[in-house]
Amino acid sequence: MTHRHKLWAALILLAGIHAIILFAGFFAPYDYAAQDREMPFAPPGRIEFFDASGELHIHPYVSIPRAADSPPDVAESAANPYHVYRVRFFVRGDSYKIAGLFPSRLHFFGVEAPRRAYLLGTDGFGRDQLSRFLYGGQISLLAGVLAAALCVSLGIFIGAISGFYGGWIDDLLMRGGELFLALPWLYLLFAVRAALPLHIAGWQVFLLLVCVIGAVGWARPARLIRGVVLSAKERKFVVAARGFGASDLYLLRRHVLPQTYGIVLTQMALLIPAYVLAEVTLTFLGLGVTEPMPSWGSLLSSLQQYYVLSSYWWMFLPALLLIPVFLAYYTAADALQERWKSVSL
Repeated sequence: MTHRHKLWAALILLAGIHAIILFAGFFAPYDYAAQDREMPFAPPGRIEFFDASGELHIHPYVSIPRAADSPPDVAESAANPYHVYRVRFFVRGDSYKIAGLFPSRLHFFGVEAPRRAYLLGTDGFGRDQLSRFLYGGQISLLAGVLAAALCVSLGIFIGAISGFYGGWIDDLLMRGGELFLALPWLYLLFAVRAALPLHIAGWQVFLLLVCVIGAVGWARPARLIRGVVLSAKERKFVVAARGFGASDLYLLRRHVLPQTYGIVLTQMALLIPAYVLAEVTLTFLGLGVTEPMPSWGSLLSSLQQYYVLSSYWWMFLPALLLIPVFLAYYTAADALQERWKSVSL
């Protein structure tokens, strides 16, 4: 597979993932905060295409374990240890808002109320893990994208100034960059969080995460962009434009910075999953967003308890679902790097 096809495959996969996360209310069968106290740590339901009599159907069924004293539903055998519910598409359920603006109750799939089926199981409060994963992606992916955008923006500004002007400005900025490269951002966040009040709003914690993670990571993209700017400013068409009286701002905007776009896109593709993982780690440790706001880190926080770790294997499923997200980003970054090398040669 060429880097072009690899890039398109990764972009299509990322577009699909982000579309599902963006419209989490539609694709999630339930509200992320809805609790079913009778079903704590319920195991995942099984997707089947056979009914209780063994007949094959085009539409799927979901089977969930039945309590010993629970009576069978219609068309279920009393000896069958599972409830078998037909999965229906485009059903009405819990209310939500599309893009936070337009109310709706339409969901992509579900089972007939009042029955409930959990494809990824439930947590200790009986909340649907699949719904919480989709809603949590809005927090974690947004944190990764915003932190990466802040980091790369600082890298572009500092790297361009450093490479274009050189001299003592270059020395000062690059020595500062080395300091940030050696800075342990996790301990810095510990210190910042300890200096703040214990009880602050969830959105304030979210902004704190984005600002700290994005601000301490600018040094590496800045050094890469500086290298491109050092080479670009010596090219003949840039020297000619300078000779015709072009200003520094014009040279940077029209001739120098466009040559850094390959590095910028590659760094964004690399930094977004890294910062998503940073948000997940910090929330897992209790430094990120707090309940009731879901995030991918909060879904994994229950694994800190040994009895959950040893008894409920499905609580690991949200971590496994992160793997294709990260692979898609890293595949896109690899394809962008190959494409940038081929163009520069």
